[in-house]
Amino acid sequence: MSVEELRAAVAVALAAFLLILRLDAERLGAAEYDEPDDWGRRPPFLPRLGWYFTGIALVALVEFVHPDPGRALLLGLGNDRVVALLVGLVFGLVGAAQAAALAWARWQRFRLPAPREYPGAILNAVGTAVVDEAAFRGVLLGLLLAMGVPASAAIVAQALLYVLATRVAATGRSRYTLFFTLLLGMAAGWVTVFTGGIGAAVLGHATTRLAVFAFTGHAGLLAPRGQEVEEIERERLPPPGWEVVDEEQ
Repeated sequence: MSVEELRAAVAVALAAFLLILRLDAERLGAAEYDEPDDWGRRPPFLPRLGWYFTGIALVALVEFVHPDPGRALLLGLGNDRVVALLVGLVFGLVGAAQAAALAWARWQRFRLPAPREYPGAILNAVGTAVVDEAAFRGVLLGLLLAMGVPASAAIVAQALLYVLATRVAATGRSRYTLFFTLLLGMAAGWVTVFTGGIGAAVLGHATTRLAVFAFTGHAGLLAPRGQEVEEIERERLPPPGWEVVDEEQ
């Protein structure tokens, strides 16, 4: 085994740890934004921050160890940085538009979060985008293409594995969360193949996640229909046109 082959094997092993880290994201509160639980408590901040730093450090190690991470693992910005930037911006705009349409269709308004929530949301959007794109649209998709898998099949395969890894198909998750993750994975995969790197996918992914948070108040993990606070309160109100009569009067 040559030195370059050994470096490539070590890089793939490090990438496997990156995939395992993604599987453990929910336990550390990093799989979705720090959504409060049923008692209003949020996951601890330090474990979530550690998850982001560990993931980004593993990505950096894979890029450092592999002899050609840009072409073999698609971990570069892309063949043309200007094209990658433009494609990433279009990706992000489309993602933001669907988030706005969802919020307006479901609540007839945008559920803008409190300003204090945005620093954590930005950290989540950027950190998750870097780790997810490097692991699935970079290493995994790159390896599938290197093994001769057709691009369309490789894109679908990595998107399905992405859905399984993020556990968005678990019982109790909204259908939007499932379809959002699947379509995000497929769109990011296509963008990566088109541009030759994950730069555009990272930009579009981060922008989309931040837009979903800004318009819906969630980072992709919406409550099932009828279980949002305002929806529960609406169910408690009398039908339109009815008046509540006080029996004591």
